[in-house]
Amino acid sequence: MASASSGILYVVSTPIGNLKDITHRALEVLGAVDMILAEDTRQTSKLLFHFNIHTPRTSFHDYSTDKKLASLISQLESGKNMALVSDSGTPLLSDPGFNLIREAIAKNIPVVPIPGASALLAAIVASGVPMDRFVFEGFLPQKGSSRKERLQKITQEEATQILYESPYHILKLLETLKEVLGEDHPIVIGRELTKIHEEFLRGTISELIAHFTKVVPRGEFVLIIPKEAKKV
Repeated sequence: MASASSGILYVVSTPIGNLKDITHRALEVLGAVDMILAEDTRQTSKLLFHFNIHTPRTSFHDYSTDKKLASLISQLESGKNMALVSDSGTPLLSDPGFNLIREAIAKNIPVVPIPGASALLAAIVASGVPMDRFVFEGFLPQKGSSRKERLQKITQEEATQILYESPYHILKLLETLKEVLGEDHPIVIGRELTKIHEEFLRGTISELIAHFTKVVPRGEFVLIIPKEAKKV
């Protein structure tokens, strides 16, 4: 049971591109809490400035020290309310914050989700790929052997697979997928979702390799890999 004097830790989803995708509730929370915990304060400041929110903010990311974590928990226990945000989308989905959430729960500090934008959900609902069962893998290991081994395991699942990738490694990932699934396996890629240059690319793995060999990859990528070999 939470202490009567403890604060609340809100987990707040922010837009993945289009700023209009933030919810009224998220704006209310970000404007009312005592502190915003941001993956990158510079990135979050752009969002807050746009909505004229002046709440104090501090950084919290994978490299934050145990001392920083302990300080934040202590402030929450003393009654301060805080909002955890990532650079974009829903925190903790391939973003830092797990240790903070776990420690808050251990200390009986209420953790309240403020739902909103999520790249993986935006991608799959527009993909045309079966989504009755899917597995989110996020970013795979960059080491070639580890990535291939992981792909060999997850593609045995009877479910659609969802991966994230950066523009710097998308071609390498597609080449590894070709080794594991074959060049004719279908795939859907969502790029720059909700942004001006949003696009969905549908084709076989070899077709998408050919595309990104000619067109320089830009933006953030979500890959949707159906279990079935039927082209979308």
